[in-house]
Amino acid sequence: MKRYRHYDKDTAIILSCFGSVIEQEKYLEFEKYIQNSFENIPVFTAFSSKMVIKELAKKGEIYKNLPQVMADVDMAGYKRYIIVSVNIFPTDEHEVLTRMVKGFREFSLANIRYTAPLLYKTKETSNYLNFLDAKVREANADVINLYIIHGVPVLNLGGLEAVNYTSSFLKMINEKNLTCSLEGEFPFFAIKDAIKRDILKLTDGDKSTKVQIIPMLLVSGNHYDKDMQEICQEVGEYCDASIVPSITQDEKFNLLGQQEVREIFRANIEVELKKLGL
Repeated sequence: MKRYRHYDKDTAIILSCFGSVIEQEKYLEFEKYIQNSFENIPVFTAFSSKMVIKELAKKGEIYKNLPQVMADVDMAGYKRYIIVSVNIFPTDEHEVLTRMVKGFREFSLANIRYTAPLLYKTKETSNYLNFLDAKVREANADVINLYIIHGVPVLNLGGLEAVNYTSSFLKMINEKNLTCSLEGEFPFFAIKDAIKRDILKLTDGDKSTKVQIIPMLLVSGNHYDKDMQEICQEVGEYCDASIVPSITQDEKFNLLGQQEVREIFRANIEVELKKLGL
């Protein structure tokens, strides 16, 4: 086939990230980590948020979305490439990614695969959540942890089972774990009275009891600076609330900077490389 002669390069990796106006460097640091992990395979990065892309363009920082980067990689002649779902759950952002890949397969001659997101496989998810809860309790085993999951705006996505499992698992491994979301199932604004009731029950009304707000976010961007601070202030009206300290060298708590999280993403890439026979 004449068209296939233009596919004269081997394999590429494309990181598909949401993006952040104020924490974009975290994704670029992650790109370096993946490039160092797969030295012989070029790594490209795409961002799905058009708002982020447009805002950063105003500052002279030019980025592309996933279809644009896939087109560039395809035009460059890569025979195989792996799209890395740099997402926490297999919900809306991951679903969009899979539709883009399936659409691209209709006309590209390349062998295109995509990875699972972070919390997808039961064993890895369970091990990571056990690690995370133990890590954030090192300074105080009796602290109450309020985990804030971003959530999704609709209730008919198959990936919601992963969100539900995460929430249920965290509450099961420690009775002092509570969960809610920013804008998905059980959002804080709608259940904050129930959260207050549960915290007061655990503290016997002692306002000196420490409660940690734990943002389940890949990077500590606008949601961290705005929403998490507001939730912390509201919870702080009836207990000693604070946002959990970073467990990495980063100033703010985030998931993407954690080595354990990076290892899961790296392992997901290795799975797809093996499926390509590499």
